[in-house]
Amino acid sequence: MADNRQSLSDIKDIAGDAAEANAAGAENGVDTRPTMPLREQELDKHGRAYATGRRKDAVARVWLKPGTGQIMVNGRDQSTYFARPSLRLVINQPFDVTERRGQYDVMVTVKGGGLSGQAGAVKHGISQALTRYEPALRSTVKSAGFLTRDSRVVERKKYGRAKARRSFQFSKR
Repeated sequence: MADNRQSLSDIKDIAGDAAEANAAGAENGVDTRPTMPLREQELDKHGRAYATGRRKDAVARVWLKPGTGQIMVNGRDQSTYFARPSLRLVINQPFDVTERRGQYDVMVTVKGGGLSGQAGAVKHGISQALTRYEPALRSTVKSAGFLTRDSRVVERKKYGRAKARRSFQFSKR
């Protein structure tokens, strides 16, 4: 019991010293808060950052490396694979937010779902890969909401129903 009191008083003394140091630093205009260590850069043996992005039923595997801004999706250029400009806009959002457009080459393999879900999965994967290549960009990408997986999926059809929730048409006679 006495040992616990002694150790608690030691902790209190240490905490008091830290508070005094912070107060002294704040008076001098110096930020004395402990800084969070940056995450380490995660690269494969070819110098690329890899990440997986998901949206609805689509899964995108993304490799990112420095380059000229070329985005290849399933072996085709992004403008060929995603013909709609709105989908290409979705894919390029992470680069626009971080002001890195045209600085990275991206190679993507995407499976499942439709084009909209695939574009969302590619966006999620590019965002994850960017933060692995440049950990300093994590706060920017996270504040834009691109690191959060959009978990909304289509509801399953129930028995006795026409669709997931819609009933069959009522017949009076």
